[in-house]
Amino acid sequence: MIHQNSSQSVAPDNPPGSVPAKADSAVEPTGASRQSKPEPGLYIVATPIGNLRDITLRALDILGGADLIACEDTRVTARLLQAYGLETPMTPYHDHNAARQRPALLRRLAAGARVALVSDAGTPLIADPGYRLVQEAVQAGIPVTALPGASAALVALSVSGLPTDRFLFLGFLPNRAGPRDRVLAEIADLRASLIVYESPRRLSASLAAMAAVLGDREATVARELTKRFEEIRRGPLGALAAHYAEAGAPRGEVVIVIAPPGAKAAPSEAECDALLAAAMQTHSLRDAASLISAQTGLPRRAVYDRALRLSRAGADTQET
Repeated sequence: MIHQNSSQSVAPDNPPGSVPAKADSAVEPTGASRQSKPEPGLYIVATPIGNLRDITLRALDILGGADLIACEDTRVTARLLQAYGLETPMTPYHDHNAARQRPALLRRLAAGARVALVSDAGTPLIADPGYRLVQEAVQAGIPVTALPGASAALVALSVSGLPTDRFLFLGFLPNRAGPRDRVLAEIADLRASLIVYESPRRLSASLAAMAAVLGDREATVARELTKRFEEIRRGPLGALAAHYAEAGAPRGEVVIVIAPPGAKAAPSEAECDALLAAAMQTHSLRDAASLISAQTGLPRRAVYDRALRLSRAGADTQET
């Protein structure tokens, strides 16, 4: 069964097209301090993923005090700056111009500039090219500071109702079916929730492929997060694929969260012994027991005891 949770009846504080009130510098948490000009360096600034009010006071300080903002699309970032009355110069930095723009940004940083890096929405470096700029800035000894904030992947995970203690972010899967299925097969046995970004037009096909490769696990499709028409739809992968095949491609940004694999049947004693024997060829007895315990879900103490017995049996065989 598919469960849907839509927040259409609960509009955000700023509907699309509206302008939020300008941040009031007098309203600050105890101990907070505003600085007119940040220290020189590179600032990784998270921005809202939909609702413009999901911006931190510190992010506004940096965006207002920076010498330059490097952004994916200046038109998108301009709307955020305009909403808060900021006029910081911008320069485009994205997949297609990163190799050309990066040296110029690094030169400015080396000269003592304050540069803020933002993506169109959410936390920079997550499914965008920003990490190379950070990597080279670090190598050049330039200070790098992160300002945490919104992230579509974590927002989707937090509302999914699926396990959050261990998860893997996969970003966008390959467009072609073959490479996509190979990626899914590689992580099929990983005991962790999976987070995937997907294009709306490929959503149904991707969900069907996930069901075929991973099994019909529980999953959540989160769409238009934090926006007026936010939709959270939960159900088995197969049922979700069928829904979007019938309803057609939805609008907006999509995040898929997939449950970990179900518990497997415990291996027999003979199977456990075979796994241990192989592991002890390259690991210490203790490490082999930990490894096989993690792989099989068997209690570590029980696996360690079996490893001890195997080790002693092997020693006895050599003596005779």
